[in-house]
Amino acid sequence: MVTSLMILTLNAGSSSLKFSVFDLSAGEDEVANGLVERIGSAEGRATLEIGDETQRVDFQGDHSDAVELIGKFLRKHELLNKVNAVGHRVVHGGEAFQQPTVISAEVEKTINRLSPLAPLHNPVNLQGIQLAKQTLPDVPHVAVFDTAFHSTMAAQAFRYPVPQAWYSEHGVRKYGFHGTSHAYVSTVASEVLAKAPRGARGSTGSGAKRNHQRIITLHLGNGCSAAAILNGACIDTTMGLTPLEGLMMGTRSGDVDPGLASYMHSLGMSVADYDRALNKASGLLGIAGENDMRALLEMRAKGSEAAQLAIAMFVYRLRKTIGAFAAAMDGVDAIVFTAGIGENAAELRAEVCEGLGFLGIKVSMEKNAVRSSEARIIGSGSCQVLVVPTNEELEIARATIGVIE
Repeated sequence: MVTSLMILTLNAGSSSLKFSVFDLSAGEDEVANGLVERIGSAEGRATLEIGDETQRVDFQGDHSDAVELIGKFLRKHELLNKVNAVGHRVVHGGEAFQQPTVISAEVEKTINRLSPLAPLHNPVNLQGIQLAKQTLPDVPHVAVFDTAFHSTMAAQAFRYPVPQAWYSEHGVRKYGFHGTSHAYVSTVASEVLAKAPRGARGSTGSGAKRNHQRIITLHLGNGCSAAAILNGACIDTTMGLTPLEGLMMGTRSGDVDPGLASYMHSLGMSVADYDRALNKASGLLGIAGENDMRALLEMRAKGSEAAQLAIAMFVYRLRKTIGAFAAAMDGVDAIVFTAGIGENAAELRAEVCEGLGFLGIKVSMEKNAVRSSEARIIGSGSCQVLVVPTNEELEIARATIGVIE
């Protein structure tokens, strides 16, 4: 049984490494955090924070150097030797991993085997694991998978109508992503709603007695996904085999006609160029030449027709998804906005919810306009609307403790 609960979380990206240290022994205090970004470029930098101290340094090196920098920082503040476990974000667990898992050599091999399903993520996630094990070889390391939260989906939701062999032999199915975010904000939303005055507890659909158990979470950042969560379990989500499926995003297209691939190929486009275009040159960027929602809202206000169209498409696809997920759950009790756009773009939140009164959704303009770092209800309808700042690092730490205790 673990008595001290100091957890280090690591989130390794292709050009970044993010970390947090949580003391979970008496609460959920984040005692240190930081980000090494633009790894591998001449413009690399690191921000390291503990208490009131913030250290910013230029950084030139690779992921190994980034891990070393973080280790030195934690050692300097006498935290490294107090770490009880390390929780690692791993994007794709396939069907092999449906729960957080202590990392063994065999687990590492499987994460590597699953790399074709997430070629931009799993290899660097695995590299982060191996480097961290060198720094902290005597504590358990736990993989927390983005896909795990969505493993509760039924076959009718996760299977694609494609040949059976594609699924049985190649694992072609919907997996879903942003799982740690959807898990965290749906839990917080349930807690907020449980404390709300009885008059604020509305419900829609024939299953009204299941108060606040039908939740749609909207993770809206440069990457976007939605999840339908019934009684705490995900029953559907928008991202699929890869993070490309689903909602319109910053640079990713989201759903398009599958026949588009063969059509563009007939025009001379290679598979690699097609994949690159849909992942890096589409979405908001493809329509308006800009993928930052703040900039797009400013452009629209100045009369940009391209920005107006991009935002209208983004909002329209979100509304359709909310309606579809409400149908899947026989109603909806709460809509939750999170991540960069969801937490900060009040104007866009209002537009997404406009016209959804038939679901009991109504946004209070006054409450919606308030900026806060706290989870809060901004709706005044029978279906509550909430803004919940996400905390994927804390969710990873919680999952890690759940495995090692």
